[in-house]
Amino acid sequence: MIYTLKNSSLTVLVSSLGGELQSICTKDGLEYLWQGDPKSWNRHAPNLFPYIGRLTNGEYTYRGQMYHLNQHGFLRNMELTLISHSDTQLVLSVTDTEETKENYPFSFHFTLTYTLNGTTLTTSYKIENKSNDTMYFGLGGHPGFNVPIDTNLSFEDYSLTFEKGVTPKQTLLSENYFISDEVISYPLDDEFRIPLRHNLFDHDAIILSEAGKTVGIKSDLSDHSIVFDFSDFHYLGLWQTSNSNATFLCIEPWTSLPSKDGVVTDLETQENLIALPSGKICKKEWAVQIN
Repeated sequence: MIYTLKNSSLTVLVSSLGGELQSICTKDGLEYLWQGDPKSWNRHAPNLFPYIGRLTNGEYTYRGQMYHLNQHGFLRNMELTLISHSDTQLVLSVTDTEETKENYPFSFHFTLTYTLNGTTLTTSYKIENKSNDTMYFGLGGHPGFNVPIDTNLSFEDYSLTFEKGVTPKQTLLSENYFISDEVISYPLDDEFRIPLRHNLFDHDAIILSEAGKTVGIKSDLSDHSIVFDFSDFHYLGLWQTSNSNATFLCIEPWTSLPSKDGVVTDLETQENLIALPSGKICKKEWAVQIN
């Protein structure tokens, strides 16, 4: 099922499958969201739960038992139930099933809300732990945006722009694209921007922390841009298909990191996962402003 949100500025399409955004389009027909291409990446904007990224061997342990979980978890492949729908707000939800319990031994209620306000689209997550024990999870977004936004420009005409004064740290990846123990400073040109070029992503995602609260995709040659607010999230992933000339860029707000190379994660001891006590609720949101 595809749901529509619409106001005088934007039209937004959302699928009930994974609650995944399908389109963010201005009133004059300019599409900002990546429309998918099997040659590079056929998704648009998956929602990530209960894990971010890869697990070593696709496995983790919890209280001595081994579980299997695919990259980025299972939410993106689940059918969500409609709770409410108006012109400017959509609320979807999903709960654990017998199938999810085989891969993730917790009971939960997940609510996903999209709210359209002027030129800003806010994505809100609410997770309630329905288990008797503390629930451990990662949570995030994976929206891809068209770059170039203006079709007469190129990918290299754009930059990622950060708040002045931030000094991001980059968590480096291993040769096998898992998390390493090495964290380095990530220098910004002119202290606020990363000029885009495709080979930035030849070794998969750039994973940043301490990167401020917002990041933009902008070009000096265009008035069209986005500003992405990830202030609820500790990590920021930046990604496009490696070794390609793909015309999109994913801005990914993450609460946690993927697995370390060669280490089978113990869910209770991975330090950056959210630990949500029984009966408690976790809320996070990110927003994108379309200019």
